[in-house]
Amino acid sequence: MSQATKRKHVVKEVLGEHMVPSDQQQIVRVLRTPGNNLHEVETAQGQRFLVSMPSKYRKNIWIKRGDFLIVDPIEEGEKVKAEISFVLCKDHVRSLQKEGLWPEAFSEVAKKHNNNRNRQTQPELPAEPQSSGEESSSEDDSDLFVNTNRRQYHESEEESEEEEAA
Repeated sequence: MSQATKRKHVVKEVLGEHMVPSDQQQIVRVLRTPGNNLHEVETAQGQRFLVSMPSKYRKNIWIKRGDFLIVDPIEEGEKVKAEISFVLCKDHVRSLQKEGLWPEAFSEVAKKHNNNRNRQTQPELPAEPQSSGEESSSEDDSDLFVNTNRRQYHESEEESEEEEAA
């Protein structure tokens, strides 16, 4: 099976299926990613541990801080205590909340997480500058795309004039 075909099937499985955790599985939230396909997670009870990503998800599904996962426990693990069995998207979270299977400790976190994602997917565009009879300069960048993944630094005109004078 080619890499593209494998990726297609894995992505289809994650986005399409509705997953309900079994008795052994638990829902966790990703806190950080130390590397080597390991993720530090937190359970609804506040317990922190590492989980490993199975090879079928590697380089196909990206997990970031704040995402929710369903994990299977690993009995022999000391540091790595579970393996990722399913990555939950916001639609899965909503359906689990409707069914009453969602942990209460994650209720507020999931709402904040969804609100932050909605804000990120719809970037705020800068307001159109009002022309005061002057022609717009060629240095006006207000119509350019705003990258929401980077911090926005606003430089005032006073600072730039002081730098030019020095």
